[in-house]
Amino acid sequence: MLNNLFRGIFDSQSAQTIGVPDFLLCVAVSLVIGLLFAGVYTYKNHDSESFLVTLALLPAIVCVVIMMVNGNVGTGVAVAGAFSLVRFRSVPGTAKEICAIFSAMCTGLIAGMGYLGYAVLFTLILSAVTLCYNRFVFSGKKGKMYKVLHIMIPEDLDYTGVFDEILEQYTSSHKLTQVKTANMGSLFKLTYDIVLKSADDEKEMIDKLRCRNGNLEISVSHKETAVYEL
Repeated sequence: MLNNLFRGIFDSQSAQTIGVPDFLLCVAVSLVIGLLFAGVYTYKNHDSESFLVTLALLPAIVCVVIMMVNGNVGTGVAVAGAFSLVRFRSVPGTAKEICAIFSAMCTGLIAGMGYLGYAVLFTLILSAVTLCYNRFVFSGKKGKMYKVLHIMIPEDLDYTGVFDEILEQYTSSHKLTQVKTANMGSLFKLTYDIVLKSADDEKEMIDKLRCRNGNLEISVSHKETAVYEL
């Protein structure tokens, strides 16, 4: 009776249908996998609550999609991929976020095909490797303060090397990555990738830059979260 209740109206007698217990088991395992992914991702990362909820639910969503397309993996991947990329249409995602999205999709795909043991095993391996990379392999880079520096200057100021003296004093490395006109060509906007020597000297550096650029707009942002303009 219960299985008849959940049969599709287009199912034939020869078509293979998914039993309710199997469906619930796959969804439950996918939810646990998603929760584990979200928990691992929060380790030494700061992201929005909505992204973490999405990451926790995505394996279950992909799992259901794969089960409902009745084993047609190509169709299931196409549909699930379209759903997962909706977030990145309006908000640019970092490389780490994109990797987390596709990892969650992969585990949901495995669970949807019925290989629950492989899905759990893959999740545990990937989680352990992620924690290892964040804790040991790339931990030496955590102390470095990668920043993006934007400086507005008047059009009559030659920007070639004009700020090098100040940047060499307060940064361990700096590179001019973009020059853009602004305000109908009356201003230039310079973009630098910098690595600060000390966070305590950031205000002092900005004050010296203001004296040289005529007190025009200056902004400093984290490199990973900076929004690149077209």
